[in-house]
Amino acid sequence: MKKKYAIVGTGSRVRLYIDGLCNQYKEQGDLIAICDTNQIRMDYHKNFILRKFSSNKIKTYHPNHFEKMIKDNNIEVVIVTSIDCTHHLYIASAMKLGCDVITEKPLTTQISYCDFIFKAIKDYEKKLTVTFNYRYTPRNAKIKELLTSGIIGEVKSIHFEWFLDTSHGADYFRRWHRDKRNSGGLMIHKASHHFDLVNWWINSKPISVYGNGDLVFYGKKNAEERGIYNSFYRATGSAGAKRDPFALDLSSGLLESLYLNAEDEDGYLRDLNVFGDGISIEDDMSLIVKYASGTTMTYHLTAYSPCEGFRIAFNGTKGRIDYFVEESSYVSGSVKDKNTPSKSFKTENNSKNQIIIRPHWEESYEIKMPPEELSGHGGGDKRMLEDIFANKNKDNFRQIADHRDGAYAFLVGLAANESFRLNLPINISRHYFENYTIKYLNETTYPLSNLSL
Repeated sequence: MKKKYAIVGTGSRVRLYIDGLCNQYKEQGDLIAICDTNQIRMDYHKNFILRKFSSNKIKTYHPNHFEKMIKDNNIEVVIVTSIDCTHHLYIASAMKLGCDVITEKPLTTQISYCDFIFKAIKDYEKKLTVTFNYRYTPRNAKIKELLTSGIIGEVKSIHFEWFLDTSHGADYFRRWHRDKRNSGGLMIHKASHHFDLVNWWINSKPISVYGNGDLVFYGKKNAEERGIYNSFYRATGSAGAKRDPFALDLSSGLLESLYLNAEDEDGYLRDLNVFGDGISIEDDMSLIVKYASGTTMTYHLTAYSPCEGFRIAFNGTKGRIDYFVEESSYVSGSVKDKNTPSKSFKTENNSKNQIIIRPHWEESYEIKMPPEELSGHGGGDKRMLEDIFANKNKDNFRQIADHRDGAYAFLVGLAANESFRLNLPINISRHYFENYTIKYLNETTYPLSNLSL
C-alpha cells in the first residue's frame, strides 16, 4: 500500500528523495509536502517536480506549521534532511504525531539530542531509519562479505585513512558545517559514515576513543601564516575572491537558484571565505578507537588533500586485506562538479580501486572489484532507496540502519570531539553513563552480539 511522505529540509540531499518518490518508487510512496525555513528553496523544488514529473500537488510548509502538515495530509513517513543540529526536533515531533522517520546521517550532534530521540522512540514506538548509504556501495558490501567469510580470520586491527580534497573538503569550511554547533564538526557530520562502516564491517560496538584534531589548513590564522590570506568575507561579487582558487561563485546554475536567490529570506550565505574567521571545526583529525570485540582502529581524516578517496588495512589472524578507493570530487549542490575524477590518487598497481588479500605464508592476490558506477556514492544511493522505499534489497548483511546504528556512529564522533577538548581518552559508557542513550543501548543487542558498552 502506498505511503504518504513529507520531507523536512531542502539542501542538496533532498533531490535524492524527490527523484526516488516521484519517479522509481512512485507506486510505493507519495510525496505530499516539503517543509523548510526558506520558501524560495521550497518553491524551487516544487517547480522542479512540476517540470520534471508533471506533478503540481506538492505543498510547502514552514516549520511552525509542521504539525498542521502532518495532520492535514495524513503523513505516514517523514524524511529529515535538515541541518544536523535540528534532526532531533523533527524526528521526535514526527514520531509524536504518529509517523515513522527516515533521517540523513548523522543521527544528531549532541548527546542530549540523542537522548531526546531515543526517548521518543520508546514513548511512541515508531521506526527510525538512518541513511548510511555507504553500506550499500557494492565495493563496501564486498568488504563485508570478505570479512564475514573469515578470509583473514578475526580482525584484530584496522588502519583507516580518508582524504577529502580541496574541492569537497573545502566546501565544509564555507557553509553551515563550519560552525560545530550546527554540524558537530567533521567527526560527526562526515566521519559518521566511516565509523558506521567499521561498526558494520566488524559487527561490533565502539567502547573508547582517543584523538587529536585541529584546524591546521583552513581559517584566517593559517592563511596569514602562509601568506595567502585574501580579506573577502563572501566570494560571489568579490574582487578579492578572483585571486583565490578556493572561492565559490554562486552566480550561476543550481547554486544560484538554491542559495544566492534565497539569501534575502533567511540570510544564509553559501560562499564564505574558507580562510576567514568563524570556523570552529577541525580539518585534520586522528583517532584510536577500541571496540567491544577487541579490535582497534587507527583513523585519520584530512580535509585539504590533493586527492579524494581512502585507504583501509584490515589485519587479521590469518592475513590482511588492503582496500584502496578513489572517490569522485564534488561541491555539494553544484551539478557541474559532480563526479569529477580525483586528480592524483593512484594505488600501488596504478589503478584507481583495489582489494588485495594477503594471506599468511601464501602469495597475495587481488579480488575483482564490483563494476564502477557513476550514480551517487558509487551506486549506494540507488540501492539504499530500493531498500527504504520498496524493501527489495536482497543483501543478507543487514544494510538498512536503525537508531542504534546511528547512535554508535555518532558516539564515536562525539567522543572524538570530547577527547580533542580534554586531551584524554574517552570511555564512552563511563563518560556518558548518566545519559538515556547509553542506558538504552546497554539494554539492547547490537546487532547479533550481547556485548554492552
